[in-house]
Amino acid sequence: MALITCKNLALSYEGRRVLEGVDFSLSAGDYLCIVGENGSGKSTLMKALLSLKSPDHGMISFGDGLRRTEIGYLPQQASISRDFPASVREIVLSGCQNSLGHRLFYPAAARHRAAEAMEKLGISHLARRPWQELSGGQQQRVLLCRALCATRRVLLLDEPVAGLDPVVTAELYGIIRGYNRAGMTVIMISHDMQAALSDATHVLHLDGRQVFFGPAEDYRASDAAGHLLGGACHA
Repeated sequence: MALITCKNLALSYEGRRVLEGVDFSLSAGDYLCIVGENGSGKSTLMKALLSLKSPDHGMISFGDGLRRTEIGYLPQQASISRDFPASVREIVLSGCQNSLGHRLFYPAAARHRAAEAMEKLGISHLARRPWQELSGGQQQRVLLCRALCATRRVLLLDEPVAGLDPVVTAELYGIIRGYNRAGMTVIMISHDMQAALSDATHVLHLDGRQVFFGPAEDYRASDAAGHLLGGACHA
């Protein structure tokens, strides 16, 4: 059964149509890399998957019991102020908010989940540190940890390694790869094509319309990949 399905999807941004004709479906454990030039509709599609934007027409549906509140999201780093007044633990715990219901305080299960996620990502020692004191790589680990607190099923990532050095980039890709291999569905926007394609099972290439959707190995040999990368994927 498909976990996420888009059919004939069209989306606008600030009153202008930026994306149309999008059709794809993903199953549990898939790793989708969304690629395309700037302005091709990638982030707008991400917002629609998060139910933050309504389609002009077409539809997005969730199967296998997936709820919209069970999707974890790691935004572009630039969307979070470096002066955000919170500790690492507070930010990570905020990923559990969808599971609180009408409760005003985080239950023991949520606190345990946050602690477990911080331990897995190697940031437990930063729990009391203010957000603004962290390096860029540490901040991305914190945001990824928050996203993982929100889900055990689907993780959405918008340029997760932008601006990070090669060592931190490799570490974050490794973490994401591990969760995907454990069964989590990953949807990632990335300009880092070669690294992303080394892990992706599927590729969605956008250019205002859907240019390609299919297995990553088919994309590597496609004209769409050659156009975007100047033939680099054909090597």
